[in-house]
Amino acid sequence: MSIESFLQNKKSLFWYIKDIHTLSDNAIVEGILNYGDWQDVQDMIEVFGIQKISDIFTQDIQKSRNNYRPEIQNYFQLYFQKYAE
Repeated sequence: MSIESFLQNKKSLFWYIKDIHTLSDNAIVEGILNYGDWQDVQDMIEVFGIQKISDIFTQDIQKSRNNYRPEIQNYFQLYFQKYAE
């Protein structure tokens, strides 16, 4: 699956974006992890790869401010520790 087809399938998660093809990888990862379901996460892993998602997520949560909900941040920290490293 290509990134373009992935984004087309996830338009409902990014309804507020006029052109979803302008989204950065960071915005896509954040949107899917915060608001997607498990299948969305699995689809994203298929497209981006788990290591790339883990790297983006880890960089984002190390910033003084981020938009991840606390329970999402906790879960995916544990998930990526186990499966991405």
